[in-house]
Amino acid sequence: MELMIPLDPHEKRPLYEQIYRHIKAEIRNGNLRPQMRLPSTRQLAEHLKVSRSTTQLAYEQLVSEGYLEAIPRKGYFPARLDGLLAPVEAVGEEKEEEELFEGPEGYRTGNSPLVDFSPSGIDLAGFPFSTWRRISRAVLREEEKGLFLKGDSRGDLSLREAIRDYLHTARGVQCSLEQIIVGAGNEYLLMLLSQLLGRETGIAMENPTYRQAYRVLSAMGHPVIPVGMDRSGLLVQELSRLHAGAAYVMPSHQFPMGIVMPVRRRQELLSWAEAQPERYLIEDDYDSEFRYKGKPVPALQGMDRSQRVVYMGTFSKAIAPAIRVGYLVLPQKLLEKYEKSARFYSSTVSRVDQKILSQFIAGGYFERHLNRMRERYKGKHDLLLSLLKPLERQFEILGEYAGLHVLIRARGPWPEHELTAAAEEAGLRVYGLSGFYMKREECTGRGTILLGYGGLQENEIRTGAGLLVQALLKTAGE
Repeated sequence: MELMIPLDPHEKRPLYEQIYRHIKAEIRNGNLRPQMRLPSTRQLAEHLKVSRSTTQLAYEQLVSEGYLEAIPRKGYFPARLDGLLAPVEAVGEEKEEEELFEGPEGYRTGNSPLVDFSPSGIDLAGFPFSTWRRISRAVLREEEKGLFLKGDSRGDLSLREAIRDYLHTARGVQCSLEQIIVGAGNEYLLMLLSQLLGRETGIAMENPTYRQAYRVLSAMGHPVIPVGMDRSGLLVQELSRLHAGAAYVMPSHQFPMGIVMPVRRRQELLSWAEAQPERYLIEDDYDSEFRYKGKPVPALQGMDRSQRVVYMGTFSKAIAPAIRVGYLVLPQKLLEKYEKSARFYSSTVSRVDQKILSQFIAGGYFERHLNRMRERYKGKHDLLLSLLKPLERQFEILGEYAGLHVLIRARGPWPEHELTAAAEEAGLRVYGLSGFYMKREECTGRGTILLGYGGLQENEIRTGAGLLVQALLKTAGE
């Protein structure tokens, strides 16, 4: 069926909220009934002449609120709302009800942003759906009964083999199959690692940092100690004065600062770890696949000759967040602890998903997908940098050679809250650097904001960057 949805480009509400509100009203009024199949997000996007991400966001919100049901291999259908009464407006009240619309990452606002520069966004339009679907069908056709049994707690052998080969060739990681532990996302793996290290172990972390890791480790009871950074990354001299048994670092592309740690600083870190027994480095190889200048930087683990580096990785950015597959590479002593005290845990990843992913990697599809995505992201990266050039006299552009976001730092005395407020007034969502510190008050430098571009289409980047340049130059008095 076709949906006639009146869209007003001059309306303050973004297009995806207009679509969401119209479909929601049609369902509540009974004009869209449960047996009616709605057009796919792609069909609706083509019909309305909007981007597919716009229709996807509207549908996802309707599904999450229970107005739509997504039925596998059939499509989207209005949910049954028997007994649900529409809200009664006050007598004589003509003003339209203002509803809170939940945008990306749970950002709730009555006026959702025109462009959201979320640093966690990825480009799902480049995902090889047909290949993934074909592999999935082939795996399920095999009728391999073993896939429905528990399997190895470390993860299936075929997947660990695929991960080992990929890490060796692409990241320079040296490990055996026994050292690889597969788990459902970094949070689970951090909790497992916490048990191996011991909850009393103090863990030093770069500050600012990946706050989800900070929250998990703090919740597990570890003393988490912030360590400052310079242009080369974590300050090892400061680290040496602290009582910490481990340090959590992102040497290949620090989040959120975008710093690529040079070899000398890596050697200093390894020396710190080797200075005491049972001292470890936790290497989160965040965003390492996407680098746009020079050769890929090998993992810190490949330099480790004393078995002091715990290597962590995930497929969330490289493939899709919903894959929920991450992995640990444990050094020998921690592997021994795992075998004694944690091997009894069942694997947290479906064996069917493991088989699909292992064939996706081993068949060369993952490498080809990465190559395509590097080109897509490089195009967006280059476009954004070119559009931000008018800011260069008043602002610095940082972290621009890797990952899926850049930073804009004021050269003058303009605080972060003025920059974010100017962006919000222009209809944009940007992310202040203070939100990535363990405590906001620790952010004392010049005003800095993050711009993610991975999940944006080129027209959104052009629109957002144009509005942002105008807003920031106005703030800077130009």
